[in-house]
Amino acid sequence: MALHYEIVPVTAFQQNCSIIWCDKTKQAAVVDPGGDIAKVRQMIHALDVTVTKILLTHGHLDHVGGTVELAKALDIPVIGPHKEDAFWLQALPAQAQMFGFAHAAPFEPDQWLEQGDTVTVGEGQLSVLFTPGHTPGHIVFVDEQGRTAWVGDVLFNGGIGRTDFPKGDHATLINAIKNTLLPMGDDVTFIPGHGPTSTLGHERQTNPFLTGAF
Repeated sequence: MALHYEIVPVTAFQQNCSIIWCDKTKQAAVVDPGGDIAKVRQMIHALDVTVTKILLTHGHLDHVGGTVELAKALDIPVIGPHKEDAFWLQALPAQAQMFGFAHAAPFEPDQWLEQGDTVTVGEGQLSVLFTPGHTPGHIVFVDEQGRTAWVGDVLFNGGIGRTDFPKGDHATLINAIKNTLLPMGDDVTFIPGHGPTSTLGHERQTNPFLTGAF
């Protein structure tokens, strides 16, 4: 059994929505369906998988804007993020107006997540890490067996998440990266919320926000 994934960039922000599935059961989860749900569903159909849940890393519009539409269409639960991001999910109408997106209704997930929780995808399992800083309730999903992590907007190839949004905090974000993400090991490949994938080792050695260059 192994977990596989396909990245589907969505919205004008080209947010990396991911479809993760178990090769044995063909059961799947969608991570951060920010929008363009017709495009996401087209990929689900092409992969011939059965989506059983939606997983959210944090409450920003470009990561969660299509959640209600997809959850209703597939009749599946929404899991995550951490409850500290509840205010972001309630502010979705204002976020949509601010960024010129279609109206996005506020919602509450079926389950909040915390550090140490696990989520199943078919016979596979994702570990949950609490990584605040970009938002106060940001989490990361880790496939420990496959050495892969979905890190939302915590860490990017060559960058880190913004911390100038309400309840963002730069020092908290750096602490989460250095003390929660990097200890997983240099060989872990991560899928960021935007842009190309990278490895934790590459970022530890070259990312200017982590090397002290900035």
